[in-house]
Amino acid sequence: MSRLFLVRHGPTHAKTMVGWSDLPADLSDTAALARLSDHLPQDALVISSDLIRAVHTADAIQGDRQRLSHDAGLREIHFGDWELKTFMEASKPDPEHTRAFWETPGDIAAPGGESWNQVCARVDASIDRLLTAHAGRDLVVVAHFGAILTQVARAEGLSGYEAFGHKIDNLSLTTIQTRPKWGAQSINQNL
Repeated sequence: MSRLFLVRHGPTHAKTMVGWSDLPADLSDTAALARLSDHLPQDALVISSDLIRAVHTADAIQGDRQRLSHDAGLREIHFGDWELKTFMEASKPDPEHTRAFWETPGDIAAPGGESWNQVCARVDASIDRLLTAHAGRDLVVVAHFGAILTQVARAEGLSGYEAFGHKIDNLSLTTIQTRPKWGAQSINQNL
């Protein structure tokens, strides 16, 4: 059927920008994980980003589903010099640059990090590779806020700014139909 069931990993409880740092997820809400697992198609393939918070969340909802190897292309936005900093800390050297990254996403990147367009290209390439390799199969993709937003933007034809307007909660489900054409069936569904 080729649907993407995009699951955001469990919470890290960090109050900073967490991109490629490998922080663990809090998976203590076993009831929410069970509801999420029960809602997902049993014949779907499960894949996650290679960051531990996504890997362990995928472990918790996998059930009897077949697991694919982790994919670094599904990682969160690489925040570079802003990694593990609060917005205020990241903004201190150049507030206009930091504001522009969030308010006019496109080619503006965090120092030493990625731009919105780079994240989209990276995640799109991974998703396209998966859809080609597993044509006709549903995929449960356990990933991150930014990675999920790239696919929401793709499915709905949104700009980066419009995509950032969507909330993607931890342990939420976003479902995207990829055939016959891309479209979001649900965004940020909490079960």
